[in-house]
Amino acid sequence: MNQSISIVDAFAPRPFTGNQAAVCVLPNAREDQWMQNIAAEMNLAETAFLYKEHSHYRLRWFTPKVEVDLCGHATLASAHVLWSEGHLASIEVAHFETRSGHLTAIFHDGSITLDFPVASLTPTEEPAGLISALGLKQLPLYIGKSFDYLVHVSSASIVRELNPDFGALANVQARGIIVTARSDSNDHDIISRFFAPAVGINEDPVTGSAHCILAPYWSPILGKNILRAYQASDRGGELLVELKGERVLLTGKAWTTLRGMLQV
Repeated sequence: MNQSISIVDAFAPRPFTGNQAAVCVLPNAREDQWMQNIAAEMNLAETAFLYKEHSHYRLRWFTPKVEVDLCGHATLASAHVLWSEGHLASIEVAHFETRSGHLTAIFHDGSITLDFPVASLTPTEEPAGLISALGLKQLPLYIGKSFDYLVHVSSASIVRELNPDFGALANVQARGIIVTARSDSNDHDIISRFFAPAVGINEDPVTGSAHCILAPYWSPILGKNILRAYQASDRGGELLVELKGERVLLTGKAWTTLRGMLQV
């Protein structure tokens, strides 16, 4: 049988920016290895697979190498596909059952808002080789550990100019490494980049789930619960991030750039 697939630019202010995700809305569950093979074939940061379970959708995320527990941009892309391809009406809430629990998405004013869990963060010592692998010339202001490492540096220019050694960075035991600073632009509050060579992604263009760590970290520092975030990859991406208790609301736009058929 043929299987439809879409490629979506997520957290993208316009097409050909943000983070690409492939999305497959399946008629039913498929084998893990089949999904991993498709993700490797697509060779994007994430490929999302979803299928109906009662009134909700089961959602799974795969990098080219592994299945992951949480992904923001591929969830936003999946919700966009459900609405734009007629699986749900735009006024309906998208409900997802995932490895990280129940997640929702709503569509309003041309944007999509995801409701995600806050990620706890613990101060930690530098894991061996992290600073040198990032190419930092000065010590960070803070290093914390969640499912990713968070590295707070002193300026936005340091974030933008990083040129990591990805081979060395792949040896750091974490899903990925977030490097962040206060923004030097009036358009944004914070800036970040995200590196995850250990799971097959040297640099992720926009990482929604990383902002589940960034939001509770930056909110008390900046004294605000709503943050305008920019991820300074080559493609660039924008998110509006709102901290609400133990949840984080992630808002951005999505654009379908390709629809096709897998010959499976």
